[in-house]
Amino acid sequence: MIDGQRFARFVTDMVVRRPAVWRLLRLPLRRMFDGLASTWDTRIGPHHLWALDLALEGVSAPTHVLDLGTGTGVVARALAERYPGAEVVGIDLSPGMIEEARRQLPSELGGRVRFEVGDAAALAVPDGAFELVVLSNMIPFSDELARVVAPDGTLVLSFSRGAETPIYVAPARSREELGRRGFAEFAEFSAEPATALRAKRR
Repeated sequence: MIDGQRFARFVTDMVVRRPAVWRLLRLPLRRMFDGLASTWDTRIGPHHLWALDLALEGVSAPTHVLDLGTGTGVVARALAERYPGAEVVGIDLSPGMIEEARRQLPSELGGRVRFEVGDAAALAVPDGAFELVVLSNMIPFSDELARVVAPDGTLVLSFSRGAETPIYVAPARSREELGRRGFAEFAEFSAEPATALRAKRR
């Protein structure tokens, strides 16, 4: 897993600096996560949600929620339980992760939660479709986030091990990129070891 962690950090750093390289790195990253899907839940702990939970306090209840980089659906299920009136879509690049997420979805959430394979750099969803978009340990593609978050909607970037997370973007960089695209009211949250950044779409 060490090599996988290094590769994930390499991809993240490269894509944040030069988003165009994503088209070259997308397939190997997808293959890596396909290989990890069956054991993914053994690699994350309860801290995975700690900072995210803090960032969601006080957020108005949404009706449409997007969980990008959903993995096995841990965050999507938590969001559905937190917001019982919301429809939640979990999207991940890895078909293996989506298969696991669908397998683990409780029947009582089946009517409100769905999982789809998709590329966060080019989402097949309408503009402004979601009042809340959450990314956990996920590369933020700022142009797409600005497109899919509804006006006055909320965006949360969460990293379960803070700066030690293999897929991690520093808050200062995220503020800069998102601020240029109409996001404001930034707030940072920490619940050791997890961190999160929240922003509103103007």
